Parts: sequence; C-alpha cells; structure tokens
Amino acid sequence: MYRSFFKPLIDFLAASIGFLLLSPLFLVFTVLLAIVNKGTPFFYQQRPGLHGRIFKIIKFKTMTDAKDASGKLKPDAERLTMIGRIVRKTSMDEIPQLLNVIKGDMSLVGPRPLLPQYLDIYTPRQARRHEVKPGITGWAQVNGRNAISWTKKFELDIWYVEHISFSVDLQILFKTVRKVLISEGINTGNMATTEPFNGRN
Repeated sequence: MYRSFFKPLIDFLAASIGFLLLSPLFLVFTVLLAIVNKGTPFFYQQRPGLHGRIFKIIKFKTMTDAKDASGKLKPDAERLTMIGRIVRKTSMDEIPQLLNVIKGDMSLVGPRPLLPQYLDIYTPRQARRHEVKPGITGWAQVNGRNAISWTKKFELDIWYVEHISFSVDLQILFKTVRKVLISEGINTGNMATTEPFNGRN
C-alpha cells in the first residue's frame, strides 16, 4: 500500500511544497547559471526510470561545453564553473528534479537514475534497481554517494528495493539533509563526478 499509493502521494505533495519554498533559490541560480553558460542554465538528459522507461531528467547545468583542440569535451573538473561548484557543493543542482517528481517520473527517495547505456550491462540483480522509481536521493547516496564503488552502490540500491517503507524513506531524507550540510561524498578524488560504470567496477 505504501509503495503503490502513499509514497507517490507524499512525493507529489512534498515536491510541490518544496519547489515553492525553494523557488527564490531556483530563480537566483537559474539567472546566474544562464549568465555563465551563455543562456542555458539547465541540463537535460535521458535516463531510465521505473521498469527502465526512459524519461528526461532536468538539472542545473554546472559545467560548460568547453572543448579541447581536437574538439572533445574537456575533463569534468576543468568544465566545472565557479557557480557550478557552489551549486554542486550545496546539492542545489538537484532542485529542478523536484519537477520530475511532480510529473511522476521520479520519487524523492529511490536509486539514482543512471545512464541508458548501462541498461545492457547490468546483471539481473543490478537491474532490480528499476523495480522502483528513481529518486533524488537514495540509500546509496547516504551511505557513500560518489565515494564508494559501483558494486557497493548497486548492492545498496537493491537493499532499498527489498526494504522500501515509510520509515526507511524518512531515515534517508534525514541523513540526506545531514550529508548536504557537511558536503560529504560529493566528489571522487580529483574528479567532478564519479567514474563511468563499465560492467565490472
């Protein structure tokens, strides 16, 4: 009952209220990122959701499209803008995803939506992460985020799928607030983002 009825209802109400409360910050970062990114403050990307259904996620654009001499995008760390660094450090880049939650593509809590190309290299057990809607935060995010291996992340995702409940979601939300306040687990080493999943790591 919680997974099929109460969780979606709570998601919609909480995301709607949260977006209204955070709208001043949303507008400020939209303007600042539009300036540094030459009019494109948002980043859209296709991600697999519930049962692998593809949807378009929206985030603040924290990196430029700067390319090297060969025309390839420069490393993430080099493209991360000063405003983008602040947005990432405070996790404010997740605010636009509240719109995905309101639309019903995502949940406040669930496995993070990854890239579509990973769908073909998941093991059957890893693919179970798509038995629930992806979330803005999740069990893996409050237990290491980008500081742990992909194998560990997937095990934590599956644990969540098997133990989903209101109390677990509440625990994750409280831990998320703590993680954001101390900026824990955001980067991996000198990288702006975690390394890509290749089916082995």
